[in-house]
This record gives sequence, C-alpha cells and structure tokens, in this order.
Amino acid sequence: MSDKPLSDLIKQGWEVVGYSVTDSSGETWKHNFLLRRQGQHKVLSVRKKMIGEGVVSSEMEV
Repeated sequence: MSDKPLSDLIKQGWEVVGYSVTDSSGETWKHNFLLRRQGQHKVLSVRKKMIGEGVVSSEMEV
C-alpha cells in the first residue's frame, strides 16, 4: 500500500470535489475525500496508523 493514496489517485485522473475530517475516538483524525472521474465517484478515507509509520486508507465506490 502506498503512503500517498490521494496523490496516487490524482495521478490516475481523479479530482477532489469534497473533503471532511472526523475525530475518531479522540486520538486519530480520519480524512475523507470525495473524488470524481468521468462520472464515477468514490470516497477515500485516510488515517495515520495507530502503531508504526504510514497511513491506512480505504476506498468506497459511491
């Protein structure tokens, strides 16, 4: 998994159309990006790993 999931998607032609941030349990911030490419949409969620370096990301088609 890449440590730069948003940058990777932008390079693939996705554009950011929305953003929000959520405080998950008072310790970790979860960043949510709404992305669009050619009529398709997806949500990318990114947070820092709790243990170790890097980030954890997940994608959801909407």
